[in-house]
Amino acid sequence: MKEITLEAIVDNIPVATDFINAELEAMECPMKAQMQIAIAIDELFGNIAHYAYAMKTGKVTVRVEFEKNPRSVVITFMDQGRPYDPLSAVEPDTTLNAKERSVGGLGIFLVKKTMDDVRYEYRDGQNILRIRKNV
Repeated sequence: MKEITLEAIVDNIPVATDFINAELEAMECPMKAQMQIAIAIDELFGNIAHYAYAMKTGKVTVRVEFEKNPRSVVITFMDQGRPYDPLSAVEPDTTLNAKERSVGGLGIFLVKKTMDDVRYEYRDGQNILRIRKNV
């Protein structure tokens, strides 16, 4: 397990992505899974940067772990911002065209569709969001 703690700002999305990509490359993760994980990092870290701390800034810890059976990567995002479960949001109606749809929710929808498991909990004053991708 490795982790990095960063200021929860949009400019740190590439830092978090590079940190996780280095671990994925070391484990010879397939490129398709790496791309799906990179999109998830962008969405989840971006949401924390934009919404967790309202008008202030705070920290976000990103942890990466590997499991053997099934072979998978687990990435955990932890912040001490206001409690929010992104998984409880109403899924967007993807049958509507872009002009008819309401704004928001598509990123989390995409994360849920491309990851093998997505879980949220609020514990000990922290938002904890875990994604798992079988590789």
